Amino acid sequence: MNRSDIQVLQSVREHPALSILLPTHRGHLDNRQDAIRLRNLVDQAAERLLSKFPKREVQPVLQNLETLTNQIDYRHLSDGLALFVGREFAQQMYLPFTVKERVIINDTFATRDLVHALNRTPRYWVLVLSEKPTRLYEGTGETLVEVTHGGFPLIYEGPGVTAPMPAGYGIRRSAHRDEFLQRFFRETYNNFTQLNAKEYLPLIVIGVERYLAFFDEVSKNKPRVLARIAGSHDKTPPHELAKLVTPLLQESIAKERNEAMQELQEAMGHKRCASGITKVWRMAQQGRGVTLLVEENYRCSAHADATRMNITPTKNGSGHETIDDAVDEVIEIVLAKGGRVVFVEDDALKDHKHIALILRY
Repeated sequence: MNRSDIQVLQSVREHPALSILLPTHRGHLDNRQDAIRLRNLVDQAAERLLSKFPKREVQPVLQNLETLTNQIDYRHLSDGLALFVGREFAQQMYLPFTVKERVIINDTFATRDLVHALNRTPRYWVLVLSEKPTRLYEGTGETLVEVTHGGFPLIYEGPGVTAPMPAGYGIRRSAHRDEFLQRFFRETYNNFTQLNAKEYLPLIVIGVERYLAFFDEVSKNKPRVLARIAGSHDKTPPHELAKLVTPLLQESIAKERNEAMQELQEAMGHKRCASGITKVWRMAQQGRGVTLLVEENYRCSAHADATRMNITPTKNGSGHETIDDAVDEVIEIVLAKGGRVVFVEDDALKDHKHIALILRY
């Protein structure tokens, strides 16, 4: 799941738009109950739809829902499951985070939980360099999902594999093979760059030293590489790869937090920061935010004025101009305007009312 997936969901206008969210289990024994609980939610959704709309109007929705439900692979569930169904739209998502069980019927799909988790769960790439094949994984928290589009997985088919190595006096066979390997890893880098262009996520690269050197040479160290892991992991399954990268990811997150807090202290000295959701919102809307720091569990509903340039925090999350969670929205604003977001531990920003924005000017 990425921002593009959520943007697609948010762009759909269906009437009715049905969203079903369900926490699920990874273990095969535990997830047997997930099918029963989902069936109960599907029955609940059908009953609510038929009570609100004429049968002929919701029949396509019910058909899409039944088809989608039958396609679920209960053997490979993650921590959550989401179904989004309309008359002309149907999509399921296996979520690497838990969600609250519920059925929502509206004019738009319920993406709030997805946005919240996407914003607050570490996301990254893991690239496993190999000749047979090079694989790319999208990481969310401690879950890795293999990417099977954009040219991945990529298999080397040069000399020594599909074609014989050259022979003859004076021919440097190793140099000849290295030339083709360099082309292979350049293609790998180009494919990765196109996928990473939509969301510039950090990268962990895994491979034997020789392949790591090739990748560094063709990439010129341009990707935001968090770490390199030397070793052959051609056949290492995703859950084992996750065990390798998780400690490195946590170390990187801790380092980024410390650096961001130091940057905030310096920005305070130069009066280039805003504190509190009201000021942060206004500065973010103006495009002045370079780094947003926010406590992990801080949420805040708010009322927006007619321009949506100013907000007022509220405990009563209702009304046409009410924003369910202004924190998630300000995160989206900062990212859309080229800033970055760093999450810190709860109470780390107590003196800043739990949220702070380092300003460009």
